Amino acid sequence: MDFNLSKEQESLVAAVAGICSRFGDDYWLKRDRDGGLPREFVAALAQNGWLGICIPEEYGGSGLGILEAGLMMRTIAESGAGMSGASSIHMNIFGLNPVVVFGSDEQKRRMLPPLARGEERSCFAVTEPDTGLNTTRLKTRARRDGGGYVVDGQKVWISAVQSADKMLLLARTTPLDEVRKPTHGLSLFYTTIDRTHVEVREIEKMGRKAVDSNQVFFDGFRIPAADRIGEEGRGFEYILHGMNPERILVAAEAVGLGRAALRKAVDYAGKREVFDRPIGKNQAIQHPLAECWMNLEAANMMMLSAAWQYDSGLPCGAAANTAKYLAAEAGFKACETAVMTLGGFGYAKEYHVERYLREILITRIAPISPQLILCYIAERVLGLPKSY
Repeated sequence: MDFNLSKEQESLVAAVAGICSRFGDDYWLKRDRDGGLPREFVAALAQNGWLGICIPEEYGGSGLGILEAGLMMRTIAESGAGMSGASSIHMNIFGLNPVVVFGSDEQKRRMLPPLARGEERSCFAVTEPDTGLNTTRLKTRARRDGGGYVVDGQKVWISAVQSADKMLLLARTTPLDEVRKPTHGLSLFYTTIDRTHVEVREIEKMGRKAVDSNQVFFDGFRIPAADRIGEEGRGFEYILHGMNPERILVAAEAVGLGRAALRKAVDYAGKREVFDRPIGKNQAIQHPLAECWMNLEAANMMMLSAAWQYDSGLPCGAAANTAKYLAAEAGFKACETAVMTLGGFGYAKEYHVERYLREILITRIAPISPQLILCYIAERVLGLPKSY
């Protein structure tokens, strides 16, 4: 059992860290204040080929695994870019995995290379206002109409729609009362956003202002049949191939952001003097920071294990959910501890840790709540009866 990164993986981390070093704290503070996609950062990653890290080489990507993608996303968040940086490319990394797995060769050649080159941006539209995580109850409807589909309905909390060209959309093609199982009758599409029939309203939120979150309304939105991924009615099955990678990448980002916060706190504790001694000499400061380090390391190992399981073709639902849970909790504790270590300065934007605390909350809330993860482990791993 070897826990060391390969030379290629170490080179990957170093290369990504080198790009991130060009975008320091002041850059991300400005993005947090002003909003707007960090285009320079995204362009730098695209120029060096990182946006297609998980896309097969024959379709313009690097053909690497979720493990390497996790290392990249952890490095980005750890640089201080946090979720503002990670979320700006998040969809590129995991979102089109259903296309990679289930798309036709024609679809892959048409859809994947522009994404890998950074020429197109995409968003992932699943969640709806009245369904939340109960995906089988989606109400957005895609009706067959001639050579395509017409979509009506709405989605909420959809990231990066303001700057997206394409959308990965899950919609119901067969009414719920006409299918044998609730998971049937949902279809997956990857298509161009026609803004004459798609209205987007941005949601003002607590953090990560650099990446927009939105309500999306569809009114007679036409999608060609050629943009449907795989068979009609099997979309729920297909998006599962994006869900576990997403949980793993969110775990990596949470670990990275927690490490960034811990680094700030340790640096401050070593320099800040009160009563003629650095506060880092006090066990009341030392012990919480040491505990944060241990929790982050444990979560990181779980993330790496989950990524390895996925890349090895093994069932990884339990590992992916556990990694997401542990990393989000460890990251949150590290960010909270950093703010408390800095005291009043931790509340000041110029010291950055208050931004980290606001952003780390995303990893606890999305893409699945900690409570549902606990339910999943209780039912699927421990064999307890379903509680909802």
